[in-house]
Amino acid sequence: MSALQKIFISSFVAFAFFSPINANAQLVTLSANGPGNTYEEITAKFAPGNGINAVEHAECSTAHPGFGRHVAEVFDATLNKFVFSFYIHVAEDNDRCTTATDRQRVEIKTYESSPANLKGTVGESITYKWFFKIPLGFKVSTSFTHIHQIKPVNGDDGNPLFTLTARKGSSGNPNALELIVNNTLKVATPALSEFAGEWVEATEFITVGANGVYSMKVRRLSDNAMLIDYTNMNIMTIRPDNDFIRPKWGIYRSLNSPADLRDDSLQFADFSIEEGTVLATKLLHFSGASTTSGNLLKWKTANDVAADYYQLQRSTNGRQFSVLATIPALHSGATENNYEFTDAAPIEKNYYRLQSFDKGGNYSSSEIVLINSKKKAIIQIFPNPVINKVQVAIAGFSGETITARIIGKDGKILYIITDIAGNLQSLIADAILKLKPAGYVLQLRAGAELQQIQLLKQ
Repeated sequence: MSALQKIFISSFVAFAFFSPINANAQLVTLSANGPGNTYEEITAKFAPGNGINAVEHAECSTAHPGFGRHVAEVFDATLNKFVFSFYIHVAEDNDRCTTATDRQRVEIKTYESSPANLKGTVGESITYKWFFKIPLGFKVSTSFTHIHQIKPVNGDDGNPLFTLTARKGSSGNPNALELIVNNTLKVATPALSEFAGEWVEATEFITVGANGVYSMKVRRLSDNAMLIDYTNMNIMTIRPDNDFIRPKWGIYRSLNSPADLRDDSLQFADFSIEEGTVLATKLLHFSGASTTSGNLLKWKTANDVAADYYQLQRSTNGRQFSVLATIPALHSGATENNYEFTDAAPIEKNYYRLQSFDKGGNYSSSEIVLINSKKKAIIQIFPNPVINKVQVAIAGFSGETITARIIGKDGKILYIITDIAGNLQSLIADAILKLKPAGYVLQLRAGAELQQIQLLKQ
């Protein structure tokens, strides 16, 4: 590193991210392979050998058995492969052939009797990946239209821990796809129109525990736009009395306002569940400060072996970022590694974030750091003490008009000088040379900004 990259900064902002790599991982995948035996194929992956149907549906005598199975395999021209299509009907379907009339669902999930590698327990890490497409004109409830949930099992298991739900807008707000944490906190609410008719890829990462890690990223395939990008490095991902957590996918919606809904469908493709022991690159510190050489960015990582490289990004508005630099991971074998980079050409206000990429192209982001690069106003007098010649340098004042005052030790103002035609520095120098030998204060004011310096005339 250059000397410019080793300037000390006294304060830091501590954030964290991870780059998930699972050791001893066990991977289960589920993909459509063509019409027929769909329920059996799903069950064989999510609840093998247990006599359980892994599909929750409303196909019973009280519903409409004439429609047939509510999950089918259809060919999709965009992906050029078979995908799963989930169907639901306003008037005919209920909640799993029960007497419930306020909700309905068709979902797939893992079970208590599923293999251990399909159930997330404390200390494990899980990566869920899948593709989904919300059709044009998809109708959603003002209450909820869940398309994905992470549910705890046993104990306090009534409410999901994490939910992707589509919701009808109100009071001028558009319909949205909401990412909800612990059944209450909406951490992402992109407009549903961003998804309409488009295939997107979802990647969800969880370390299971009272102080776990959760990340959800949803990327639109057509233009690679990131529609949801949320990470929390310290969050409850299982409740104290739960045995494990499990995923659910499909359509689960409220019937409180059936007029808002229609007979609908939702497409999914290529589910995967990967469990293992997490090796995570953690960002211990990420900080920035304005220096005379530019904006200095510093970060410290742990478990650096999990990262491939770091990407430092800059923005002028905190929303659209461009790549400023790509820095390879050190892989030094040390417990912690330190990095520094100087942005030598910052503008006045800069937003920075850091992204960690693993070798598979997965990445995670730090929080955003703002650095205001506006330099503090500077006054210089040299030589000081002044004898028979002097030079005055002024820089960094934001106001258009600067007023200078030369004040004696008794507080009496001896000179008041206003910038005229850019001659302020020479006017101050002339006034200093006229002073009697003594100590003085040179004070400069531009609007609300005030700076002063002591001078000695000999």
